[in-house]
Amino acid sequence: MTLPILERNRLARLILAAFTDAGARREIDGLATPRRAEDSSAAELGERASRARALFADRPLETDDAGLDRILARAALLFDARFYFEVHELLEPLWLRAAGADRQVLQGLIQIAAGLHHLSNGNATGARSLLHDGAGKLLSGDLRGVPLDAFARAVISILDEVIRLGDAATEGFSWSSVPRFPVASPLSCKDINS
Repeated sequence: MTLPILERNRLARLILAAFTDAGARREIDGLATPRRAEDSSAAELGERASRARALFADRPLETDDAGLDRILARAALLFDARFYFEVHELLEPLWLRAAGADRQVLQGLIQIAAGLHHLSNGNATGARSLLHDGAGKLLSGDLRGVPLDAFARAVISILDEVIRLGDAATEGFSWSSVPRFPVASPLSCKDINS
């Protein structure tokens, strides 16, 4: 189920703000309340908000001054929780300011996240294109000393599965095949404000 764009964007802004803003977390909690099954977009919004609430439960608030390592750690948390659109939104400002190999790697990560977002919304064609382009940008690359080749090859395996499944990819895809986001170490509660 695809959320209407306004709802998707509103929830994405709240999720990104929830790293540093208690008010955003309260709004997410309010959206995570059970919804009537009659309204499929309300049910989808509630499900996504519930996953976001779980992601931030017991997670201390961070400071606003996040450098690249902290942003990549946030991207890892979001990616591994299947918040692919939010990963795109988080990394895009970095990509716009980056140069050289970092710019290419960031673009590849964004394309992979966007491809998985498309796949989750039933757009297998868009997913195939973005996964292909993103994986190609990461092969033999690294990000902050973390090799990206294994991640890129895992994404290529996902692409192969999506191609094999064809139009049925949106229903038959095994989400457990998605690799973890490639960072040295994701944020833990102990290093949030260190």
